[in-house]
Amino acid sequence: MTSTVPALGTRSADGSPLQAVLLDMDGTLVDTEGFWWDAEVAVFAGLGHRLDDAWQQVVVGGPMTRSAGFLITATGADITLAELTVLLNDEFERRIGRALPLMPGAARLLAELAAHRVPTALVSASHRRIIDRVLHSLGHANFALTVAGDEVERTKPFPDPYLLAAAGLNAEPARCAVVEDTVTGVTAAEAAGCRVVAVPSVAPIEASPGRTVVTSLEQVNLPFLHGLMSLN
Repeated sequence: MTSTVPALGTRSADGSPLQAVLLDMDGTLVDTEGFWWDAEVAVFAGLGHRLDDAWQQVVVGGPMTRSAGFLITATGADITLAELTVLLNDEFERRIGRALPLMPGAARLLAELAAHRVPTALVSASHRRIIDRVLHSLGHANFALTVAGDEVERTKPFPDPYLLAAAGLNAEPARCAVVEDTVTGVTAAEAAGCRVVAVPSVAPIEASPGRTVVTSLEQVNLPFLHGLMSLN
């Protein structure tokens, strides 16, 4: 397991304003947002309920407690939040055990960051059991630390996970570049004071000051991330 908060004391060796890169997981590095929705549909079908496709945009990118709680309320399913969380994680793990596609450009970006020794963290609302499973595909060595949604008191959309990651890399939040795919994640990163590049997966994200929106991770490389530091 990758430690959540190692004391690394790392800074950019070349004096660049960019001190660290913080990356979301689901929908950003791995093409799993559809897997989560399929898992939710399957679990609720087993409970005798059919999910409305429009609800996918409501639950995408958020913490398990929020997504599961919304679906319990929306369907009226007779199940506790704790019970549903276990079922959803179990079903999701079964699905990614069959295939775990990376997003286009993800492997190349991780390799580039590693080659230039850029301090990098994985910051996800997914639980630790899911992150550790996905890291087999992403590569544990590509991340100096990881932050899981069930290891912080408040996860996304609160800034806590990104503040924790920045502190663990001894980086200033304002000098961290964050890559996210949902409004929930972008909200968390911006609340932490980070520079954000959004690569929307399920729902659209608008550009705004301090935020850049691109259509694919293939448009993101190290010079691009350095350039985020100079945005107004």
